[in-house]
Amino acid sequence: MPSDRRVWRLETDTGSVVATDVEYAGSVWRRFLGLMGRPELPSGHGLYIKPCSSIHMFFMRFPLDVAFVDNAGRVVRTYHGIRPWRISRVVRGAKAAIELPAGALAAAGVAMGSSLRMV
Repeated sequence: MPSDRRVWRLETDTGSVVATDVEYAGSVWRRFLGLMGRPELPSGHGLYIKPCSSIHMFFMRFPLDVAFVDNAGRVVRTYHGIRPWRISRVVRGAKAAIELPAGALAAAGVAMGSSLRMV
């Protein structure tokens, strides 16, 4: 299980790098706060939230791409460019969410059924 303080790299199962600086939000407080209040999410950065099957975009200032994954890291749902003040639906089978800058999922070729891993 990742630590709250460590930064991780996110890769596809083929070794393609999706993001190089992914923070882990595992505590109740870190999951609630997420990326709220930040002015931006730079390219190559992200937030891994576990457990998580739905996200909110309250108090956000920028759109996000979100990949919901199961325990094996398989993508079970994606959202592209979800805008501030929105709420995602509850994603059945999702155990974690990975929030990335808008456009990051398409740029990395991540789609439903892709496998992702934190290294």
